[in-house]
Amino acid sequence: MADNKRDYYEVLGVSKGASDDEIKKAYRKLAKQYHPDLNPGDATAEAKFKEANEAYEVLSDSDKKARYDQYGHAGVDPNFGAGGFGGGFGGFGGDFDLGDILGSMFGGGFGGFGGFGGGSRQNPNAPRKGSTIQTSVTISFEEAAKGCKKKVNITKVEKCDECGGNGCAKGSSPVTCQTCGGRGQVNVQQRTPFGVMSTTKQCSACGGKGKTIPNPCTKCKGVGAVAKPQTVEVDIPAGIDDRQALNVRGGGNPGANGGPTGDLRVNVNVRPHPFFERDGFDVWCEVTVTYAQAALGDTLYIPTLDGKVKYELPSGTQPGEVFRFRGRGIQQLQGRGKGDQYVKIVVDVPKNLNQKQKDLLRQFDSTLTNKPKNNIDDGTTVGEEKRSFFDRFK
Repeated sequence: MADNKRDYYEVLGVSKGASDDEIKKAYRKLAKQYHPDLNPGDATAEAKFKEANEAYEVLSDSDKKARYDQYGHAGVDPNFGAGGFGGGFGGFGGDFDLGDILGSMFGGGFGGFGGFGGGSRQNPNAPRKGSTIQTSVTISFEEAAKGCKKKVNITKVEKCDECGGNGCAKGSSPVTCQTCGGRGQVNVQQRTPFGVMSTTKQCSACGGKGKTIPNPCTKCKGVGAVAKPQTVEVDIPAGIDDRQALNVRGGGNPGANGGPTGDLRVNVNVRPHPFFERDGFDVWCEVTVTYAQAALGDTLYIPTLDGKVKYELPSGTQPGEVFRFRGRGIQQLQGRGKGDQYVKIVVDVPKNLNQKQKDLLRQFDSTLTNKPKNNIDDGTTVGEEKRSFFDRFK
C-alpha cells in the first residue's frame, strides 16, 4: 500500500532539506488551493487536500520525519518495529531508551542483564517511578482551538505474561547469585600506598538483585517484561498551541518495586490553516473586497471558527483597515475566556480593464473634488499629506 503513495516531499513541492518554515508555507499554499470549502463537490481536490495533510503530519514532526527519511513510508507505518525488545521501539511514535525503561522497572539489571540498568548505584529494591513515554500527534487548527480527543499509538512495557515477570522459563525459578551470595553487593579490595582499601559496590552479575536466572524465559529472554503496542485516547485541551506538549499522568511505563507509574508526554503539532493565523489566543484573517464594495459598503459574511458571521462593511472602508469580532478567537487554556478575531480588509484592484471600463473610471475620477495630495508637484515640492507622512516617519 505504501508503494502506491507519492513521496511526501514531492506532495508538498519542497526539497528534502527544506526548513520547517518552508514546509509550513508549502502546506498552507496547497491547503488553501484544495480546501473542501473552496472546492465543494470536487473529489480530486478533496483527495489532494488529504494527501497534503498526511504529508505535513509526517514532515512537520521531527521524529516521524527522521524515520521517513531513513525508511520511507514504512518508517511511519503504525506497525513499524513491532515485536518484543528485540523488534525495536520505532514506529509507535515514542522515544525509548531500553536502559531507562528496564532500569525503572528492575532497578538496574535483572538476571544477568545488569547493563540494561545503566549501572545505577541506587538501592535496586527501592521503589522507583516508571519511565515517561513520549509520542506525538498532529491536529487541525480548529481542533487546537476547540479541543478534541485523539488516539495515539505507543509502545508500553508490561510484565511478561509467559513467566509472570520473574524472567524464568516455566518450571524454573531464580537462584541465589553465586558471585555475591545473594547480598546484591560485593566487597572490592584495592592495595594503595596507604594500605588496603575496601569498598562495596553493586554486584554486576545479578545487578544488585541477589538472584540470577539460569534458565530464562523464551518470550522475554529473561528480562521479565515485554514491549506491547497500544492505542490510547487522550484529551487535547482547547487552546493548545503548536509545539506544546500534553502530560498525561500515569500514562507511562509501570514503576519498580511498588513505585508509581510514569507519565505519557504527547507533543502536539498543529497544522496551519489556509485562512486563519494565530496570534496568542487571537485569530487574524484577510477578507478581499472589490473597489466598489469598499467605496459603497456591502453586507459580508465573515468566516470564523464558529461559522460565518454577518458584517456590514461601512462605505469608504480603506485598504488595510482592520475590524474586530470580540470573543471570536481561541479558547484560553484552563477556560479563562476567549480571544478576539481581527479581520483585515484587502481591496482587489481590477486588472486588464477594457476601454469602456477605463473611460468610466476616468469620468468618475474627474468628478472627485477632494483628491489626496500625495504627488510630487514639480520634482522638489512634496504635497502636504506626503510631507506629513515623512515627517512622522522621521
